[in-house]
Amino acid sequence: MIGFEPEISPRDSVAHYSNKSDSTTPASVIDQAALVPSGPLPRRTLADVREQVSREIAVQTVTKFQVFDGVRIGVRMVMSKSGDENFLRMVADHVKHQLTLSNHLFVVATIAQSAVSVPSTLIISGSSQEYVQRAVLLASSKFIGRIVAANDEDDRWIANVMDLGVSPYDEEALWDVVRKAARSPMDPLTPPPGSRGIDETLSLARAKLQRVSAAQAYDELRETQVGAPTFLVDIRPQAQRELEGGIHGSLIIERNVLEWRFDPRCASHLAIADRYDLRIIVFCQEGYTSSLAAYSLQQLGMLNATDIIGGYEAWKNAGLPIDLDRRESRSLLSPRGSVA
Repeated sequence: MIGFEPEISPRDSVAHYSNKSDSTTPASVIDQAALVPSGPLPRRTLADVREQVSREIAVQTVTKFQVFDGVRIGVRMVMSKSGDENFLRMVADHVKHQLTLSNHLFVVATIAQSAVSVPSTLIISGSSQEYVQRAVLLASSKFIGRIVAANDEDDRWIANVMDLGVSPYDEEALWDVVRKAARSPMDPLTPPPGSRGIDETLSLARAKLQRVSAAQAYDELRETQVGAPTFLVDIRPQAQRELEGGIHGSLIIERNVLEWRFDPRCASHLAIADRYDLRIIVFCQEGYTSSLAAYSLQQLGMLNATDIIGGYEAWKNAGLPIDLDRRESRSLLSPRGSVA
């Protein structure tokens, strides 16, 4: 019949068009667009590769996290020929981005790969500054003498550590750091049995003392009718004496050696500490440390030991004699009686 065209199935239709040489058919146009790029492919740069690798390392680090006291923790040591701080920053940023809504504490670090001693980069990053600061203190203790530089930021700490990763101890130590730093604080209202807070300890110490005012201490030093030798003892550190001044004529015996200097049984005692009835009047800057120090002397048997209420500040405010330049000052006595 005129005008009749044979019926063509869908499969026949595809074959029919595919056999045609006309490259402008719809099918041929689609195929060419799919197979032939419209322009040259963009070349990947080193920065692109570093970005991709840093993301992959961050994903691997996050997927292998542990949970300790509700905090996600992790440690990742990365092979590197040098301590690449910028690359580790990228890893830390990606880790933080993936864990934005959770409590976390992570360490990423490069492993030293050199025949000579070289520093590696270590980054401690966390969801709070508290976690980071705990980890920093613990890491500093773990790697004593090996941290050559460090820098604090808001939520991370970056350090250069000598030969990091050379020993299996290092990674184990870092895991120990994040576990302990992530631990929940103990309730201060439920301390171990038998322990005392510093306020209670100070109160108990002062209950054993007959504390004196600055004026009373000054009068005792000038008293001629008292049988026992009386000494004024400055236990402040040198830096504080240089900054604040001192009292000329006082014995300068810093707190860390006080008991050794006044125990008659000790080989390092002062020549004057040859009896237990000495009147020892201790002072610090404000009268807190001195109370504990005087009580400690009483426990050695120096039952006349006491301290000045308000310390050096009270002495100075009372208008009593002071020496503002103590930079060249020395204690009058040294152990065993030698002149210092």
